[in-house]
Amino acid sequence: MKNKSYIGISLVVLVFGIIFIPKIINRITNGTVVQGNRIDGVSNHKNKEVETGLVKIGPAPKFELTNQDGKTISNKNYDGKVYVVEFFFSTCPTICPIMNKNMITIQNEFFGNPNFGIASITINPENDTAAVLKKHAEELGVKSTNWHFLTGDQKYIYEIANKGFNLYAGQNKNANGGFEHSGLFALIDKEGNIRCRKDQFGNPILYYDGLEAKGVKAIIEDIKILINE
Repeated sequence: MKNKSYIGISLVVLVFGIIFIPKIINRITNGTVVQGNRIDGVSNHKNKEVETGLVKIGPAPKFELTNQDGKTISNKNYDGKVYVVEFFFSTCPTICPIMNKNMITIQNEFFGNPNFGIASITINPENDTAAVLKKHAEELGVKSTNWHFLTGDQKYIYEIANKGFNLYAGQNKNANGGFEHSGLFALIDKEGNIRCRKDQFGNPILYYDGLEAKGVKAIIEDIKILINE
C-alpha cells in the first residue's frame, strides 16, 4: 500500500512539474511573476489619478471691460495665458487689502513671465473709474503689464461674477464699505477653462482661498503646472 501511495504522489509531482514549472519559469524570465489581475487593477487606477491632474470646471465667462489705462480689455487679451481673476473694490476696508497683498505675492512669483496675467474686476465701478484704479494699482506696487484692473457697467460686472464665475458680489448698505464679495481667486488656463485641484476627499475645490497663505501657496503651485502644460 505504501508503495502505491508513493507512486501516486510521484505521479502528481511529475504532472505538476510538466505543466506548471515551465509557466513559472517563463513569468520569472519576463518579469511578470508578481503581477495579477488585482494588482494590475490597483496599478492602473493610480496611473489614471496621476494623469488626471487639475480638474477642468468649464469655460470661464467672456468679458469686455476697461482697464486702469482706459484701454478695452477682454478675455481674448488673456488667450494663451494662465491668469487669475478676483473681484474687489478699491475702498474695501475688510478683505480686499489682504487679497491685494496676496495677489502681489503671486505677481512677484511670475513677474516677467509673458504667459501669466491677472484680472482684478471692481464691483464698485461708480467710484472705481480708470483713473482711480490706476492710482490704486500704483499704490499697491503693481508692476506687471499683464495685470489689468477692470471697470465697466455694474450690472454687467455682477452678471460676470454671480452667473459667470458663481463668485458672489453685491451691494449691502449694512456691510463695511457698502459692498460684499467673495475672497476667492479663480484660476484660468491657457485655453480659457476654469481649473482647480482636488481636496483631500477627491472633490474639486473650484476656487482658491485668496485670504490664507495656504490658498496662495496652492494657486502658485497650480499656476506653474498650467504654464508648463
